[in-house]
Amino acid sequence: MPVHEGRLNLSVQSNQLDAMSPPRKRPAAPSPQPRAKPSASSRGTKPAARNLKPVNKQPSAARKNAGAAPSGRAAQSMRNATSAQRERPMAASKRPLAGAGRSPAPADSHAKRLSGETRAKPRAAPPMPASAPVIVAPSEVRILAVDPERAGQRIDNFLASQLKGLPKSAIYRLLRTGQVRINGKRVKPEVKIEAGDAVRIPPVRLDAPGAVVAPGPSLRGALDQAILYEDRELLVLNKPSGLASHGGSGISLGAIEALRAIRPEDSLELVHRLDRDTSGLLLFARKHSALRRLQALIREGSMQKRYFALIKGSPERDHFEVDAPLRKNQLRGGERMVAVEADGKPSLSRFRVVEQFAQAALVEVEIITGRTHQIRVHALHSGHPLAGDEKYGDADFNKSMRDYGLKRLFLHAHSLAFPWGEHGVLRHFDAPLSEDLKTVLARMAAGRR
Repeated sequence: MPVHEGRLNLSVQSNQLDAMSPPRKRPAAPSPQPRAKPSASSRGTKPAARNLKPVNKQPSAARKNAGAAPSGRAAQSMRNATSAQRERPMAASKRPLAGAGRSPAPADSHAKRLSGETRAKPRAAPPMPASAPVIVAPSEVRILAVDPERAGQRIDNFLASQLKGLPKSAIYRLLRTGQVRINGKRVKPEVKIEAGDAVRIPPVRLDAPGAVVAPGPSLRGALDQAILYEDRELLVLNKPSGLASHGGSGISLGAIEALRAIRPEDSLELVHRLDRDTSGLLLFARKHSALRRLQALIREGSMQKRYFALIKGSPERDHFEVDAPLRKNQLRGGERMVAVEADGKPSLSRFRVVEQFAQAALVEVEIITGRTHQIRVHALHSGHPLAGDEKYGDADFNKSMRDYGLKRLFLHAHSLAFPWGEHGVLRHFDAPLSEDLKTVLARMAAGRR
């Protein structure tokens, strides 16, 4: 015990002895120090405590001396307090006497509290928002060395392959806050990794509400049937309408997530995208080296993509082009839109009439550029919106097409061709129209609804 605490205890208890005991002659020398921790010179001196009562003014001293066995009037006082506490348990629990009626705390209780060995029920952590990244522990951070197969890949795409199921918004948040680093430095999403780079990846998990939904048996079966071709480098899927290319923006499961769940041993990457309501050919890479080569073909304009579409009315020419720049993120009533704008990105679409009907025309569209909603916006810009297009189409035309049995957007990616391999051999893939779209064309050709 520190010396100043012992002197304070001595002073208070001496005053109490003077008040409670009859006056008597005191020697000139200072009186013995009752109940104070003996010093090395006075060890063995027993304090006189026969007239002492519990002292409420010194809770700290009472707690520190609680381990000593009381005697005399102090012991009787504590027994009386304990007896009164037993007779009135409720009152005692509400207003306990300071320094009396308390059971001495075990010597190791403080150590147990520090080590977490308490019986108190732990307080539950507040719920996290759905799909927000949760950092588990700094010690679980991973440092991955980039292999040559991944060289040249954007860091956001690399993270998407390592943190499968994590939304892109969460990946961008990790990059923006500096939790992901390359060689110890903060980076932006568009930075490309190189072989040998050390990528710091924090441990993240998806909260239960935002977890990736596993594909059900019906979707698994449909995707197995929709695979048109695959080899060691490529996989070609005839994507059904209504299935997004990838998850995000409120969509928990897309084609890439479903295929990864079905084939966990594969390292599948999405080469390009199709709108959710668009059906047809969707290309995946099974190796990152193949992904780089395929994306290079797209940038060079060497990948040919052709679609079948049903448009309103009768075009003046059988062949026509729409060369109009497009700019996205135009907000209309809070909805994301794409519009023809002078300061937009260059966009070119080539239309060819395949079959003319009374109210509509079946056309083949080749896109030279690959902008978001390019065919739909270019068709609207030409005065011939697509059938079944709820966003850019004509409401009256869509209603008349529903009479022929059309229940979706009539847009289908039917042809994909590109040079491939060491010798640049042309690879060509075709996906026929689905039965529901064939039925619509048959009814229009027959003039019946």
